[in-house]
Amino acid sequence: MTAVGWLNDEAFAVLGQHVIWSDMIGNIVGLIALALGWRRSIWTWPAQFLSGVVLVSAYAYAHLSGGVGKQLLVIGVALWGWRLWQRGRRDAQDGSIAVRFATWRERGLLAGGTALGTLAVGALFTAVPELSWNPWPDAYIFVGTLTAMVAQARGLVEFWFAWLLVDLVGVPLAFTSGLAFAGLVYVVYLGLVLWGLRDWWLRSRTSTQQHIPEGAAA
Repeated sequence: MTAVGWLNDEAFAVLGQHVIWSDMIGNIVGLIALALGWRRSIWTWPAQFLSGVVLVSAYAYAHLSGGVGKQLLVIGVALWGWRLWQRGRRDAQDGSIAVRFATWRERGLLAGGTALGTLAVGALFTAVPELSWNPWPDAYIFVGTLTAMVAQARGLVEFWFAWLLVDLVGVPLAFTSGLAFAGLVYVVYLGLVLWGLRDWWLRSRTSTQQHIPEGAAA
């Protein structure tokens, strides 16, 4: 049996919901990545990279092309985030990443980019039905996840708000797609997101004002 075949085997079933190994492992690693992000540890990025690699198999098994595309983006942004946080760590006294609220211009770019990206991806998924059987929720999660990770890479507190908005659609979509474990993990994500939001919010208020070099995550 190949590794991919094993990952798509059933791990267990609960209340009629069948959980496959790739869904379970990928989302557990994703939870670890989110917890590391809350702690502002640079190891959040290797964890997100690994989670993305495993979840590609889970979404392909569920025939969610949008989910596959999202995980491929997760893999790419994880590499970019690792690079930014490597450069940005020196700006925090404790060796972890410095965090701050986005400027209004940055918020506008994030919100505008998310809206336009969702419209573009949703239109693509609608025009090419084989890419997604649920195009608009898929597009929303696809682009929202990218927005959240970009904000995280930049050390912006708004990263957590973006994840909250993704969860609102991600939880029901995961359950209806047969990815029960992913749905349960999204619920746990919600608790971690609220906790992380509070921590980053307080930390951003107590951070000393300092100039951050262009390109660093701060």
